[in-house]
Amino acid sequence: MATLPSTTISRLLKLPQSDAVWEGDRRSLNEFDEQDTDQDRDCIIWVDASEESVRVMEMVSSETGMEAMIRTLLRAMETPQGSGKPSRPKRIVVRDREIQFFLRGLLQPLEITVEHVRELPVIDTVFENLRESSQQRPSLLPPNYEQPLLQTAQEIWENAPWENLADSEIITIDLLDENLDPLYLSVMGMLGAEYGILLYRSLESLKNFRSQIMQGDSMEDLEQVFMQQDCWFLNYEVGEEDEEAIEDASFVDVEPYFGSINPYEGLRPFLGEEEAKVVYVSLQALQQFISDHQWELETQQSQPLEQQYVIPLPETVDASTQLSVKVSNNPDLEEELMDLQETEDSEEETEVSSPIREDLVPQDSFLSIGMMPWDVIQQMQNNPKVVVDQSVGISQQGEGLPVVLIQTTRPKGKELIENIQALGGLQGIAFSTGEDPETDTAYDLGMLQTGNGELYLFGEFQQDDPTHVKARQKWDQRSQQTEGYCGLIIARGLKGASRGQPQMRDMMALFEAKALSQQDLGLGVLQLMEW
Repeated sequence: MATLPSTTISRLLKLPQSDAVWEGDRRSLNEFDEQDTDQDRDCIIWVDASEESVRVMEMVSSETGMEAMIRTLLRAMETPQGSGKPSRPKRIVVRDREIQFFLRGLLQPLEITVEHVRELPVIDTVFENLRESSQQRPSLLPPNYEQPLLQTAQEIWENAPWENLADSEIITIDLLDENLDPLYLSVMGMLGAEYGILLYRSLESLKNFRSQIMQGDSMEDLEQVFMQQDCWFLNYEVGEEDEEAIEDASFVDVEPYFGSINPYEGLRPFLGEEEAKVVYVSLQALQQFISDHQWELETQQSQPLEQQYVIPLPETVDASTQLSVKVSNNPDLEEELMDLQETEDSEEETEVSSPIREDLVPQDSFLSIGMMPWDVIQQMQNNPKVVVDQSVGISQQGEGLPVVLIQTTRPKGKELIENIQALGGLQGIAFSTGEDPETDTAYDLGMLQTGNGELYLFGEFQQDDPTHVKARQKWDQRSQQTEGYCGLIIARGLKGASRGQPQMRDMMALFEAKALSQQDLGLGVLQLMEW
């Protein structure tokens, strides 16, 4: 027979025992929530029948075991909700024989009698009120738009626009037949944290939110900023068990939900008739735009795109009515939002009086040593938005160009490019041996040699790190294949979804250089000195 821990019994016996009779029950909630029939949930409730007050009410899965009954009962005793005071009842009544048998043995040491009754008047009243409330509750979506919107949401989930659009790539939706300002649509999901679409009702609201969200420190600050948005939204709720399978949408069950956020009315989880029409037409236009320009979006070609569509309203509304919609992207706005996201207070860097300087590469950069395929190198060379320095004229040999990648924020990337150009460009990249006498640790010191002959440290890598050892071996092999040539790539996106894996749209500069040896630099083993 199951028993409570002796320490728990001792603690509960210290509570005052009242003469009150408590009612307890577990009932299915499916009859109250017709929109959530796929999820079987139960409500466990404990009430003080003498005071007709609810002490605890908890929603649980229908698969949850009987232990939930005792868990909630202990909460009802020690930490009741509302104005109830901690106490033990003398008598408990339930209408389920199984619950009675389960509780009777557990509660005997607490001097509580458990009895079986046919009816529970107070709990019956609570659930009757719940039933009436559920019947009076308005639908979350207008009946004429409910199925069309849910179908559209499912199509969007399966097409996964977040694979092509980052949240900074804003799409403008202009409903030409409606007396509305343009909507500014942002797609969430590239980071894999939250999936959905925001339709901002003004450009000012979008910019204010992006600016203020970077300044919020506490959860209270972020919540206040969140509630200042002015937008409609489509969000997807993904079950925890489906998160690992998210890459294949056909195997993932999601629940879409629509609503509105406004500074004056807060978060509203439903749409009115006119709102539903605007959201439906906008989402339909977005899908057509992505389909028509999939190549440009997938290859991250930041060029102005504009298309006009005629979107019919659903048959459930009026199949003969059509709305003209103009859809466009906003490369300049994207750059502006990226600057808002990445701009930070610049930290003062102390210059070191040393033949090797450390004040060129931003300290918080993401660094990697690898290879870039020749076709990607060609794309960068042909991209007018990428700064390309082809001073050494590399011939394409081997599988690709060995490169050092420095990924930072856009403002710091621009500053780094300008500084390298001011120093005469990039002459070479090398790795020199360094050691720390105190810890007897050996390092590979990554060096950039600029056109004026100065050396700048870009990274310190432990020589016994297996990942670095493999990267260095590949670097040497590829450098031999390219006859001693390599490259430096500078990319933005340090804080975005592409951190560590920059896409073509993140590339800012390609500097060709020579792969120099330690002997080429004329340096011996460098030692870390303590000052």
